[in-house]
Amino acid sequence: MSREHGEGHPFRLELQESPRDGGALGRIESALRGLEFGTVTAVVQNGVVVQVERTEKVRLQRSDRR
Repeated sequence: MSREHGEGHPFRLELQESPRDGGALGRIESALRGLEFGTVTAVVQNGVVVQVERTEKVRLQRSDRR
């Protein structure tokens, strides 16, 4: 996938696809499944997705205070 950078410079983003695990897009999609609160971050180096991070927030209900 090739797009224009905000300053008019072209850049190329490559997604390393692996049939075994669904590649980068499959990993991102998997990280998003079931996520209610949190973030999914794709780390890119030299135009290639090299890491997918998932941070999940768990919302706890407040108990009544006396």
